[in-house]
Amino acid sequence: NRMTPLRKRMLEELCRHNYAPRTRENYLAQIAKLAKHFGTSPDQLSREQVQEYQDLLTSQRVSWLPQAVAAMQFLYNKTLQRDWKIVHSYRPTAQRSSIVLTPQEVSRLLASAEPGKARMLFTTMYGCGLRVSEGIALEVTDIDSQRKVIHVRQGKGRKDRYVPLGENLLEQLRDYWRVCKPSRFLFPGSQSDKHWKVTGVREEFRLAVRIAGIEKACTTHTLRHSYASHCLQAGMKIGTIQQILGHANVE
Repeated sequence: NRMTPLRKRMLEELCRHNYAPRTRENYLAQIAKLAKHFGTSPDQLSREQVQEYQDLLTSQRVSWLPQAVAAMQFLYNKTLQRDWKIVHSYRPTAQRSSIVLTPQEVSRLLASAEPGKARMLFTTMYGCGLRVSEGIALEVTDIDSQRKVIHVRQGKGRKDRYVPLGENLLEQLRDYWRVCKPSRFLFPGSQSDKHWKVTGVREEFRLAVRIAGIEKACTTHTLRHSYASHCLQAGMKIGTIQQILGHANVE
């Protein structure tokens, strides 16, 4: 079976690029579906056949189309080194993640959050474009006030990164630390040696959204999208934004 050596090659390449275990499994499963559809090893397929498969998935409007496209991009561009341009052919219309708040709405939301831990976490997530999982995992020692950066550990895709820390945000973090005195985690849970749980954070976020009177269907991830969008509007280069957000792909 020709799929086996190819599968092994693809897996090695995914590991080399630091993809998370779940993503690796997902990509390999998507490529197995492609192989099954044509009854042959994917390295034998033509560019037209791959497009035909993608068009079929698009017409069926399967929810996993983005994963299938990402897996095919990885296989043909990275593993097989073919310069095929495989792109998403449609975006679901009501994609919640594309909701962005205006700078005024962000200010209102942050002001509506519970002062102290909740407000500081949301301010840091917006100010540094962090995922909620990255925000709650921050430790006191991750704030490098000399270099004015935050060390974001093992985000999605398992790559550490450093994110610039504005003077204003640094001052707020210092004030917060003086008042709340967190020991290990910057945003501790009910037990000080554990970080705040995502469910609790989301609850606080929904409350702040309601108090701020924001009608948009936003989640904690909206802060990250809004940060990226506001950086772009302020003239920051997309490559820089990509590095700050920790995205492997500029798309």
